[in-house]
Amino acid sequence: MRNLHPVKVGNCLLDGKHIYIQSMLNTRSDDIAGSVAQAVALEKAGCEIIRAAIPDEKAVALIPAIKEAVSVPLVADIHFDYRLALAAADAGVDKIRINPGNIGDMDRVKAVADKCRQKQIPIRIGVNSGSLEKDLLAKYGGPTPAAMVESAMNHAALLERFDFHDIVVSIKSSDVQNMIACYRLAAERTDYPLHLGVTEAGTARMGLIKSAAGIGSLLCDGIGETIRISLTADPVQEVEAAIDLLKALGLRKGVTLVSCPTCGRTRIDLIGAANAVEQALRGCEKNIKVAVMGCIVNGPGEAREADIGIAGGDGCAVIFRKDEILGKVPEAEIVPALLAEIEKLPG
Repeated sequence: MRNLHPVKVGNCLLDGKHIYIQSMLNTRSDDIAGSVAQAVALEKAGCEIIRAAIPDEKAVALIPAIKEAVSVPLVADIHFDYRLALAAADAGVDKIRINPGNIGDMDRVKAVADKCRQKQIPIRIGVNSGSLEKDLLAKYGGPTPAAMVESAMNHAALLERFDFHDIVVSIKSSDVQNMIACYRLAAERTDYPLHLGVTEAGTARMGLIKSAAGIGSLLCDGIGETIRISLTADPVQEVEAAIDLLKALGLRKGVTLVSCPTCGRTRIDLIGAANAVEQALRGCEKNIKVAVMGCIVNGPGEAREADIGIAGGDGCAVIFRKDEILGKVPEAEIVPALLAEIEKLPG
């Protein structure tokens, strides 16, 4: 585990002991009612830190409206205009995402650092491969991991110059291997918390695959304090995907569903059953493993470590708990019977 400089974002402490799930509003910044509704939906889905774009002075009104509606921390995403950072801080935001090198001269950087220090608001430095400084592109011949990490460290140094150290760093790339290399290098270079993400990852299909590969690899290395699975989709899907990723890595408690891919031995609609069980258990908070298996070969045998499960037969299935068979049910009753047994399990 990295020796971290802990940073507090609202009620979230980024100290390496918990991986926080982030997402970002994609409603128009001038749609306060729609933005508030989406923030509420994100919190309900399990989002732990919400980010909102603040492109102009009018959008600052989002901050108190959202803060009144949700209890999770709110991050203001700001580019170039330091005055928006100052206004967001005064409006009660919990964190500011800004690049100190992009807001002008040192007086402006100092003003933001002083304001955030006074109000105990951390700053997230965000470096993307598509927005790297020209001198670093020339020095390294492109947005290499070394170039991107140097950019992030340069931005951090601007804040450190004014005795500001409540910093979170993100170094994103749309190239998965480049993204992984950037964060591994950053983890060696800094003790600031790292926010993980594959930027411009794509649609719900490819974005999920790329994010799982990149973020998952780093989390397995013990790198990362917050994550966002960026999708060209409803942000709620980002949160659900992040929760599932953390469960898959053993970093978040809850229901784990295992199911076999089916084969020629299968004699029930296992795909339909697995999808129905997964949907029914989405809100279940029991820390259990549930198996939905196609036949006796993959049932109590390979899935004996499951807390509860079914193994398909010919138009029927057996329900088992660990390696104990509880009984047999016809195909039409598989899902409700399994859910009934899950209901009996302790939380």
